[in-house]
Amino acid sequence: MSQVTVFTKNNCVQCKMTKKYLDQLGVGFEEINIEEQPEYLSQLKEEGFKQTPVVKIEGQEAISGFQPAVLKQLTA
Repeated sequence: MSQVTVFTKNNCVQCKMTKKYLDQLGVGFEEINIEEQPEYLSQLKEEGFKQTPVVKIEGQEAISGFQPAVLKQLTA
């Protein structure tokens, strides 16, 4: 299975939905909270992201926001 990293921040509804959905699918992921680890914030901004969550999936283009259709493909 591909390595999945979810960049989140506090009080982010779409972040919570993304994490809950990945858990429901049984997909393991690493969470990086950019408020607790601000060194990742500039990296995400340089990559053009302006909102969380940002989901990086090994071998795929990173996505932003809660996108269940894309996440469901991880179980295929």
